[in-house]
Amino acid sequence: MHDQRLKDIVPFVASVECGSFAKAAERLHVTGSAISKSVSRLERRLGSQLLERTTRSLALTDAGQAYYQTCTRIMEELLEAEAVLAAQRTIPAGRLRLAAPTTYGRLGVMPVLLPFCQHHPELEISMAFSDRFVDLFEEGIDVAVRIGHAADLPASVGSRLLGREKMVFCASPGYLAQYGQPTNRAELLQHKAILYERVDGSAKPWLLTTEDGHADWCEAPCRMALGDVDAQVQAVCAGLGIGQMPTWLIRQQLKSGELCVILPGIQPDGLALNLVWPRRKQLLPKVDALLAALNNLDIGASVLAEIAGQRESGKE
Repeated sequence: MHDQRLKDIVPFVASVECGSFAKAAERLHVTGSAISKSVSRLERRLGSQLLERTTRSLALTDAGQAYYQTCTRIMEELLEAEAVLAAQRTIPAGRLRLAAPTTYGRLGVMPVLLPFCQHHPELEISMAFSDRFVDLFEEGIDVAVRIGHAADLPASVGSRLLGREKMVFCASPGYLAQYGQPTNRAELLQHKAILYERVDGSAKPWLLTTEDGHADWCEAPCRMALGDVDAQVQAVCAGLGIGQMPTWLIRQQLKSGELCVILPGIQPDGLALNLVWPRRKQLLPKVDALLAALNNLDIGASVLAEIAGQRESGKE
C-alpha cells in the first residue's frame, strides 16, 4: 500500500471524530488547510465524496460512512497488533498518561504514584489533574481515576471498582464548644452548614441515612457554599460550621484532632471510586503495572478505625 493512502486516512478519521477540519488540525498538530487538502486528495483518489461540508460542520455521505467504518477497523487492528507486540516486553517502559480529579489526585493518587515511578525508572509519566470528564481516547489517556457513576461504559473501556467514599459530618472542637454537639438528626439539621456549591450555583444539601437505612437529601441552614473542597475544609476547620466530606479529604485533620466526627451512624457511603482504561491497552506491561499499583489507592475507609485506635492507645 502506498504510504500516502495511510497518511490521508488519519486526517479523514480525525475530521469525522472531531466534527471539523479545525479541530482535527488541533488534534494532529497541523494546519486546517493541510487537513482539508488531505481529505480532498483522498476523495479524488477514491472518486467519491466522503464528507458534506458546511460553514459550521462536516457530515458523512453514505460512501463516507462505509469508508469511515473500514478505516476505523483497520486502525483498531493496527493498534491491537502494536499492543500485542509491546506486551512481549516484560519491563514497563515508555510514556504513560494518567488522569485524576484535582484534589483526589493530589491527596490519594500521588502517594501511590511517586513510589511507582521510583520502582519503574524506564517510564515517562504524564498526569492530568482535572475535575471535568476526561475522554480517554480523545486525550490519549492510558488510565483514569474517576469518582462517581461508571456504568454504561462502552465495550472498548475497561473498569474496576475500588470502593466507595466514606462520608462524615465534621466540625472543629471550637465550633462544638461554642454551639454544642448535635446528638440526633433533628439537632444536626439546626446547625450552621458549610456546603459545596454546584456548577449551577446551588448549594448541595446534606445526605443522611434514614431510620430504614435509605439515603435522604436534607436541607440545612447554609452558612457558606463553596465551589472548592479545599476551601470547604478550611472553613470547617476555622469553626464556621459543620461540613459533610469524604474521609480521604480530611484524613490529616481527623487524625490531628483539628476536626471531630459527628453522628457517624447517620452518614451513608459516598460516591464510587473507579479505574477506567482503554481495553486495548490492558496488555501493555506499563498499563498493567499501573493498574496493579492503583489498586491500592486510599479511599479513606480505614480513617475512622485509625482514629479509634489512637484514642484507645491514649487511654492506656
